[in-house]
Amino acid sequence: MTYPLSFTCLPRYAVQLMVWVLLALSLSVQAAPRDLVGDWYEAASGNESGQRPHDFNKQEINRVAKVAVTGGHFLFKTDFTLDVPGRYVIDFKNTSVIGHFRHRIFDEKNRLVALEAGGIQSTETNPFFLRHGRELELPAGRYHLVTELESPFFLGAPELYLDTLNDYRQAIKPGNALVLFGLGVFLGLGIYYAALALVRKRAAEGMYALFILGNFLFNGSALLVFPELFGMHWIYLVSFPILFSNAAYIVFVLALLEIGNISQPRLYKAGIILLAIMGTFALLAVIKPNWSLELDRYGVGLFLSYGLTAGIVRTRQGSVSAKLYLVAIAMFFLLGGVAITQAQLNGVYTVYIEHIGLLAVAVEVILLALVLSYQFAQLHREKEIALERMELSNRIAHTDALTGLANRYALDVELDQLSNQASLTFIDLDGLKYYNDQYGHVRGDDLLRSFAHHLVECLDGNGRLYRIGGDEFAITCPDGDVTWLESILANAIRCMHISGFEFAGASAGHVHFHEAVGKSELKHIADTRMYQNKRQRKQLELELQVSRID
Repeated sequence: MTYPLSFTCLPRYAVQLMVWVLLALSLSVQAAPRDLVGDWYEAASGNESGQRPHDFNKQEINRVAKVAVTGGHFLFKTDFTLDVPGRYVIDFKNTSVIGHFRHRIFDEKNRLVALEAGGIQSTETNPFFLRHGRELELPAGRYHLVTELESPFFLGAPELYLDTLNDYRQAIKPGNALVLFGLGVFLGLGIYYAALALVRKRAAEGMYALFILGNFLFNGSALLVFPELFGMHWIYLVSFPILFSNAAYIVFVLALLEIGNISQPRLYKAGIILLAIMGTFALLAVIKPNWSLELDRYGVGLFLSYGLTAGIVRTRQGSVSAKLYLVAIAMFFLLGGVAITQAQLNGVYTVYIEHIGLLAVAVEVILLALVLSYQFAQLHREKEIALERMELSNRIAHTDALTGLANRYALDVELDQLSNQASLTFIDLDGLKYYNDQYGHVRGDDLLRSFAHHLVECLDGNGRLYRIGGDEFAITCPDGDVTWLESILANAIRCMHISGFEFAGASAGHVHFHEAVGKSELKHIADTRMYQNKRQRKQLELELQVSRID
């Protein structure tokens, strides 16, 4: 993603600030390189300039101010003087997107003393990693340089300069480190986004993975990684992948910011129009390949403007993700805007426009990874809140509000999970009507809560108590010890008598799970036995009263 183009809406001070940052990054302050100032000529494609400077055919070349970004065959001519003999390096500044180049250096007697060639499309070996620099060993004297350039397009206007070998070796290190860092970011996060797209089946991550892939191919080719390491000299890897990555970015913005035809019709319509324009650019690039990089630049300007506008609009509408995205696109807009200008990087020699574009995309990729991390964290928080609410709803649905005991629904769930040796006990609490009638429902509620409290304490975790009706309770006991249950029930009633509920009593009916088939039969048996016990207690109490009268 690095392309020049007149981007007049970018403030001039931002460009200058970026230039100063890159100047510091290039570390080229030990001994300033020498700019080679001369004349540019455009020649017919395929025309050789000849072996001597006076061989130029004035009928076949025209003087121009600089090379055209849409490519062609160009010649550069200049004279320079060396006062000190030594080992020097001749290279281009501003850009590394050059198809073929050839340097011819003549001495004062018009003898050819050096011939060096290279370029992205050339199979010549580069003596410097990721650089077009060519080493020269020259004595002191006056020289004439003729440089040929032939390329289908240029990212910016290449300009020649001369530096000492030692200074050049040091100056190229920051830029090369940036290339390796940026491509590493693209590779790692590109795989990450692609994996997320497959897992989550979301367009946002998938489109951003395609955007990163396009920039990975562009920068790998433009900054000489693919030609040097893999022998890939197809220069159109510099331009064609970006045509598709630009379109992918538009779709990414639509998906990330949730821009829909109903919710944000204007933004959505603008995005669709831009996609149509990107498609037209792709067709035009096939017809006019030398315009493909120019179309890339316009495409980048369009999607940067769209992303920034969409981020501002969605931020005003209250989207938290859009606020975070706006930070990323603002940085991308600034750096990317510098990258798509044709402004020359004055004072910067070994950091190219391509490096700025690489940095722009790398910064945005990293910032958007933070946005995605925020979205994941937000989704996790929302999931936790939803689970907590679900758990609360589940507790409310399965809990008796008055006593805090599990209710009839919870009992049904528990009955499905216990083994055949477990038991179910139904309990009918006596005295609730008496306390309600004599002292009011508040006292009756106190009776129920007191019974629940004392019985839970007596169970001590060896069984579970439920309230299944007004004065009806149930106990599930995993080990099925009904004798023990009778004793703790009696103990709980005694505790209630001591605490002021002297008219409280209870009738219980027990059943083991192996005695019944299914929950309905199990509960029916327990209920029947509870009422049998209740009748027996009433009969016993009646007999005691009669005996007292006699």
